[in-house]
Amino acid sequence: MRAALVTEYRKIVTTRLWWVLLLVMVGYMMFIAGFMAWAFTQGGGMGGGPSAGGGDQPDLTPEAVVRTVYTIAVTFGYVFPVVVGALSVTTEFRHQTITPTLLAEPRRNVVLGAKLLAGLAIGVVFGVVATLVTAGTGAGVLAALGEPTFLGEPETWRTLALSALALAMWSVVGVALGTVLTNQVAAIVVLIAFTQFLEPVLRVVLGLTSWGKDVASYLPGAAGEAVSGGSFYAESGMGALLDWWQGLLVLVAYALVLAAVGRATTFRRDIT
Repeated sequence: MRAALVTEYRKIVTTRLWWVLLLVMVGYMMFIAGFMAWAFTQGGGMGGGPSAGGGDQPDLTPEAVVRTVYTIAVTFGYVFPVVVGALSVTTEFRHQTITPTLLAEPRRNVVLGAKLLAGLAIGVVFGVVATLVTAGTGAGVLAALGEPTFLGEPETWRTLALSALALAMWSVVGVALGTVLTNQVAAIVVLIAFTQFLEPVLRVVLGLTSWGKDVASYLPGAAGEAVSGGSFYAESGMGALLDWWQGLLVLVAYALVLAAVGRATTFRRDIT
């Protein structure tokens, strides 16, 4: 298992793709975090407008502003680790390197497990970098505007640690999805469409109903936000979050179900 894990990890880090996506993510998170930190402190932040339930949404407290800004990577940036995770599998099928992989290690459960663990490792890198960049940029803007940053509070650092954990788990979900949807183009299109369009629309629509808010809490993006404890959508009145451990269990469940489907389909067939 150790040899397979080292091999799978090296397959990821010896290519350009992972650090290119990491750099793009850093730039994106800096822009989003800086803009949100500025926007939330102007004219009462997000407050004063109508909420999804039809009433006026109260102004955000300083603590809520900080929590929302520092966890913005989990809300909008999780597409990067999930794509990296998926590509770690789909690239092998695109370039047919999966054949020598299975010749070198014929135990397919070991190969699948190694890919999931390697995805978690690279996910930790993305999670830590995204969280630090987001919090650093957001705190810098807030401090420049004379707003509190709460960086001295233990609860803030707990939120940052859980944010990194959530992003790391997204990479594992991406690996699991890649075992089910091995076509690289299709996997990327599905991931971008779901994370950037379909789920946000679903959360807004479901947030308009009393029963829909509970359902929306179990969507993968909402589960990731629940792990971190901060959510742009929740603070906007478009639904509530699960407890952090419940959100983590939901993400783990998505990964395990997808991996099981991939093992029963893709990794069960003869591969040449």
